[in-house]
Amino acid sequence: MSSRLNPYLTFDGDARQAMEFYADVFGGELAVNTVGEVGGADSPDADRVMHAMLETADGYTIMAGDVVGDMPYQPIAGCSVSVSGDDGDLLRGYWTRLSEGGRVTVPMEKQVWGDEFGMCVDRFGVPWMVNISPPQG
Repeated sequence: MSSRLNPYLTFDGDARQAMEFYADVFGGELAVNTVGEVGGADSPDADRVMHAMLETADGYTIMAGDVVGDMPYQPIAGCSVSVSGDDGDLLRGYWTRLSEGGRVTVPMEKQVWGDEFGMCVDRFGVPWMVNISPPQG
């Protein structure tokens, strides 16, 4: 297996819902394992997600889990998940879905560098950046 870099998101009990939402937005195969399924059946955290992974046909991989035990939950700060490319229809669709029920922080519009760009925080508290470059060629 070659190396890869991908986001690993942490949630406070709603990792399953978030990852199911991302699977609905991006498509792909979602695998979810709870604390109970990996040996913690008697744990008060048995229904929390120990590890989830979404792998899409476009090569995106998103991983996530819930905080467990006495781990403090800390929302994402100072970081965003970025999606970019030149397929405007596809990326605008992602933007629309990700921003539904969330908060737009930078409206999707043409920017001074020539691309369309927008930022939002989805309904699960994850910050997203979407950048659409003009098609090349």
